[in-house]
Amino acid sequence: MLKEQVLARVAAVTDPRQLIVQDPRLLGGKPAIYGTRLGVEWLLDKLAAGQTREQMLADYPTLYPEGIDAALAFAADFDEHHSIARLLAEYRGLRQ
Repeated sequence: MLKEQVLARVAAVTDPRQLIVQDPRLLGGKPAIYGTRLGVEWLLDKLAAGQTREQMLADYPTLYPEGIDAALAFAADFDEHHSIARLLAEYRGLRQ
């Protein structure tokens, strides 16, 4: 996907969760960050394991700060027993 398309979408959204897409042709339909092939659960797993936002952005050139924010906002909507919510809780625990 072209960077210009991603930037336009980022500028157009009013809720960061609008940057999360679910397409059966991408990651088997698992939630992913718009314009990337990076899954929400994968991203949260990396963050929960201690990788910083800055490291993620440096290591994955298609990732952008708003995409990380979108994944965190998306995960916050899940029941606490869901694996995505548990990863978010682990990440938040590291930041305290």
